[in-house]
Amino acid sequence: MALVYCTAACSASSDEAAPSPVESAEAPATPAALAADTRLVMAFGDSLYAGYGVKQDESFPAQLEKALSAKGLKVSVRNAGVSGDTTAAGLQRLAFALDGLPRKPDLVILGLGGNDMLRGISPDQTRSNLDAMLKELQKRDIEVVLTGMIAAPNLGQDYAGQFNPIFSTLAQQYDAELYPFFLDGVITDPKLMLPDGIHPNPQGIARVVNQISDMVAAELKD
Repeated sequence: MALVYCTAACSASSDEAAPSPVESAEAPATPAALAADTRLVMAFGDSLYAGYGVKQDESFPAQLEKALSAKGLKVSVRNAGVSGDTTAAGLQRLAFALDGLPRKPDLVILGLGGNDMLRGISPDQTRSNLDAMLKELQKRDIEVVLTGMIAAPNLGQDYAGQFNPIFSTLAQQYDAELYPFFLDGVITDPKLMLPDGIHPNPQGIARVVNQISDMVAAELKD
C-alpha cells in the first residue's frame, strides 16, 4: 500500500478520533413508505458509509442511489452506517437495522472491518463477527455485496497476512459479491481524501460509487 495509507492508519486509532458530524441511526423510527416496485438496499457499515465529514447527500449511500437511478433502476439506498463501528458493534445492531426497514431489503452492502484494523483487533475476531453477520443475512435470504479493507503496512506482514484474506474467503463461503477494497484508487490520491487522510471527500466517494455501481446494479437486476 502507499505511504499515505500508513500515515492515515498511524494518525488515528479509530473513526472515533473526531466527533462524527453524522449520527446515522440503524433504522428510522418510522420507516419511510416504499413503492412496491422500488428495490431496497441497505448500506451497512462504518463512517465510510455514514458520510463522515461530508453532507448527507454526498455520502456513499446517497451518491450510490443517484448512480443506480441514472442506470434506470428504481431504488432506495438506506444509510445504515455508524461512525466508529467495529465488526463487533455491527454484529450487535444488524438484526435491529434489518427489522427497522419497511421490508426485507433486496440487497445489503456490508462494509465493516476498517476500525478493527486501525485498532489492531485480532483478525480472528474480525472474521468471526463478519461470519456471524453474513450467516444472519443468509438465514434471512438476503443478497450481499461485501466491500473489503486492506491492513495498513505499519501493522506488519503477519497481521496483514491474517486480515487481508478475510473478505475474499467469506465472500466465497457465503456466495457474496466482493468489492475487494472500498478505497481502491482513492486513498492514494490526496485530492480525493479529507485532510484526516482516512475518509474520502465527496469526489472520492463519487470515485468509489463509479467503480462499484455496476456490480450493485447487476445484483439488483438478477
